[in-house]
Amino acid sequence: MKRNSRLSLALHTLSHMAGDPDRTRTSSDIAEHAGTNPVVVRRVLGRLREAGLLTSEKGHAGGWRLARVPEAITLADVYLALDERIVASGEDADTPACSVEHELHKRVSNVLQDIERSLVQKLGETSISEVRGT
Repeated sequence: MKRNSRLSLALHTLSHMAGDPDRTRTSSDIAEHAGTNPVVVRRVLGRLREAGLLTSEKGHAGGWRLARVPEAITLADVYLALDERIVASGEDADTPACSVEHELHKRVSNVLQDIERSLVQKLGETSISEVRGT
């Protein structure tokens, strides 16, 4: 996994939050710790909020907090919330004119879909609290 990916940032941030789930963290604090920009943090964490994994409050005392207990947030929840696929889909809008290429494309697409399903299943077996070792 790339160190600068949205998934990496989200998993890293949520793992830290799992250590003190009631603490509110600002985008600036998270960004400083992660070595990125607060705007990037807000974009990534906004997706997690939309998925019901985080809550946020605006204002001076505002920030981000876990919306669920860490044991109830899986790596799959985060992965799916960000819609950031590690496995290429193999989907292509163009239908190949060559019958061999068409069959090859179909078969490879099916394999990639199986890999994606398996990945999500495996990610679903690990919670954020398990990543922290708590």
